Amino acid sequence: MKKSTLVNSLIFIFFLSSIFGCAKRNLVYFSDIEPGSDFSTQITDYPEPTIKEGDLLKITVSSLNPESNLLFNAGVMSSTEGDRMMNAAVPINEGYLVDKNGQVNFPVLGMVVLEGLTKEEAIEKMAQRLEEYIKDPIVNVQYLNFKITVIGEVANPNTFTLDTDRITILEALGLAGDMTEYGKRENVLVIRDEEGVRKAVRLNLNNRDILNSPYFMLHQNDVVYVEPDKIKAVQASTNQRSLAVFGLLASIGIAVLFNLRFYFE
Repeated sequence: MKKSTLVNSLIFIFFLSSIFGCAKRNLVYFSDIEPGSDFSTQITDYPEPTIKEGDLLKITVSSLNPESNLLFNAGVMSSTEGDRMMNAAVPINEGYLVDKNGQVNFPVLGMVVLEGLTKEEAIEKMAQRLEEYIKDPIVNVQYLNFKITVIGEVANPNTFTLDTDRITILEALGLAGDMTEYGKRENVLVIRDEEGVRKAVRLNLNNRDILNSPYFMLHQNDVVYVEPDKIKAVQASTNQRSLAVFGLLASIGIAVLFNLRFYFE
């Protein structure tokens, strides 16, 4: 009888340890870097984002010719302080939309294909085209709708529109208020549309190798999804949570009854 009681007690302890063992999670980023030690790695030349259909671009042109500046910038900028003051009330260019053919409709130049080019390549192409009309043009290209989305087990899931085209996955998580304690840092999903293909890549933020991943630097329209662990998944469902609690109480009750039975026999 004592042997049976001991077996039941061990089963009960194992049951409880298995439940609480599931809740254990490594909450430390780059946990494979030893505490108190230094780590360095060569900065990777990450692939630059390329211009895609649906991007909204701010394209400005500067030259020594005030009239040309007004023509190509719709009053955004001019070459002298007096002209800047005169045109201060002129609405700022709202941007050029990249259409389904990968083109923008630019003043005088007409339709210009920019899809598939990096910002630097787009600047070079625009400058070459503009040299037919103005001398030594200085072109600047910026994204106006560069956005990333962070969802899942983060404090503030949202879509963020940025004023830069360079953002790391860590910065994106920072914008979203960081992961909750239920977020799987070892299994973060990045979804990216690239050259007509939608890719989903899993990243381990507990591992320092992520610093050299081509997905460490995000591109426009990337979606970062932080998956919840099993405990949170159960808690998310009222029915499942109730079943879990009921199952735990039932197991405790059964174990107690068995122990009491053998005790009184």
